[in-house]
Amino acid sequence: MTISEMQELRKQLGYSYEMVAQLSGVPLGTVQKVLLGITKSPRYDTLSALEEVFKPMYASMVRETSAYNVAVTQDEFTVEDYLKLPEEERMEIIDGVIYDMAAPTDKHQVIRDEIFASFRDYIRKKKGKCITITSPIDVQLDCDNRTMVQPDVVIVCDRDKFKKGRIFGAPDLVVEVLSESTKKKDIFIKGNKYWNAGVREYWLVDPIKKRVHVQRYELDELPVMYTFEDKVPVGIWNNECEVDFAAIYDYISFLYD
Repeated sequence: MTISEMQELRKQLGYSYEMVAQLSGVPLGTVQKVLLGITKSPRYDTLSALEEVFKPMYASMVRETSAYNVAVTQDEFTVEDYLKLPEEERMEIIDGVIYDMAAPTDKHQVIRDEIFASFRDYIRKKKGKCITITSPIDVQLDCDNRTMVQPDVVIVCDRDKFKKGRIFGAPDLVVEVLSESTKKKDIFIKGNKYWNAGVREYWLVDPIKKRVHVQRYELDELPVMYTFEDKVPVGIWNNECEVDFAAIYDYISFLYD
């Protein structure tokens, strides 16, 4: 079985790279590099493990396949490589490492949209110049060629940061709604990136534990933990805007039944 055939089967089956890694026992980074054609000579045991994932469907594949290959000559991914990915492949690149993004849950989507609506309504009420936007939106966080992220919700108050259909530089506020597959990345990897890039405020919303972790980086304050019974103030707007998580939970509580 060729790598091209395995990549085509992965798409037909709807498997994310994380699912392939779990089913094969091959590390996620290795799966991505092999199936995207970055590793030109994969180890035999790696290929064998990957083939086991796709064997049940391999016999039924009757059409000629075409694989997507990222054209790189170095060991790390770049923004240029990221921009060549197929549109249906939702990924982020952080410090040259590519991360697969699983499809969000219903809770994730509704919570994201309700937070966005609160931000948008406040901006319109105040006739402000800040812009709030939800994913998918590319954020070239460090203004370099090694990092491109897609936060769930951002607030950007410098309109000059919108360039070529993406945000170039650090948003003022970032919200990430946690999921089991991205929790560690959002808390540790992206949290550190946002802080170093100059994000002023970072919210981590946990739909399972019903908590909101707020870090106001610009004031060098300790994190504050809220629950889904609270109104969470927006620090970059001097706490004048609040997101009512009790109201949000009341709206989506049926999704927890």
